[in-house]
Parts: sequence; C-alpha cells; structure tokens
Amino acid sequence: MQKSKTQIAKEIHAVLFYLAEPVSFSYLAKILEANENEIRECVENLSEFLKDSGMCLVEHDGEIALTTAPEMAEIVEKVVKDERERDLGRASIETLSIIAYKGPVSRKEIEYIRGVNCQFALRTLLLRGLVEKKNKEGDERSFVYNITMDALLHLGIKNICDLPEYDNMKKQLEVVEEEEIYGE
Repeated sequence: MQKSKTQIAKEIHAVLFYLAEPVSFSYLAKILEANENEIRECVENLSEFLKDSGMCLVEHDGEIALTTAPEMAEIVEKVVKDERERDLGRASIETLSIIAYKGPVSRKEIEYIRGVNCQFALRTLLLRGLVEKKNKEGDERSFVYNITMDALLHLGIKNICDLPEYDNMKKQLEVVEEEEIYGE
C-alpha cells in the first residue's frame, strides 16, 4: 500500500523533529521508503504547512532541517540566554564527563554509557560552547562530540590529561566500548 503525500510529509516532520539536525533528502527517501522527488514535493508541502507555525524548514547542500522561524529570533534568544545562565544539570555534567574522558565520542556511545537519551544534554553543552560536534572521520553521515577549549578554561585546566584520574577513566571507558562491540 502506497503512502499518501500527507503521510510522508508527517513522517518527514517527525524525523526532522526527533533528530533535531540536518538530514539529507537521500536519507529521508531511504528511511521513509519513498523516492527523492516525492520527498522534495512533500518537503514543499510541509514548508507551506509550517508557514504560520513559528517553525520553518531550511535547506542547504542537499540537506533539510527543521528550525524556528526567523521572526521567532527574539523569543528564542531569551530562551538561549536563560539556558546559558542556569546551572548545568546532572545529565549535562554526566554527558560532559563522558565526552571529556572518552572524546571524540558519538551520541550513540554516550547514550550506551549513560543508559538514557542525551539529546537535550548535548544541546545544552553545544549551546554553551563546552562541546563541539564534528563529522566522524570516514563517515560523513555520523557525528562525534569533543570537549572545547572553553570547557577546559571553565574547568580551570590546561590540558585534558589534567582531569582527575584521566588515564584510569579513559581505560575504564575503553573496556565499556569493547563490551559493547564484542558483547563480553
């Protein structure tokens, strides 16, 4: 049974909302089992639907992202400012610690170690400039996270190796990774 264009547009909306990052048209076509022309047509329909919602779609370099509409910049800036002024929560501190001791590390690896979704913690750390997101070497579709110079300055250390028990923690996290890979 073929999906309607409305259904495909809803699925695109859900995927973009959940991932909260740019997604290629080819990935959407693959995951939604549709061709790229259908995806592009549904993206146009979704874009029209979002027109008066405070959200919009941004397309660049063969990728599409769901984001806030430009006219919402003032309120979004207030939210960002409020988030930056709040203390880091436990989830963000745990996530930052994993990135500091294991980085560069993927979101999947962080979630495996913590045992929970870390999307919001990563967003908070990215907004504050404490971690950076880069393409994974050899895989343009995957990302890894690493601690930033600002994080080191914030922690009052000159080098990542100056973290307490750095060598010991790094080894322990490598054991966790081996267990994940080899199922030991």
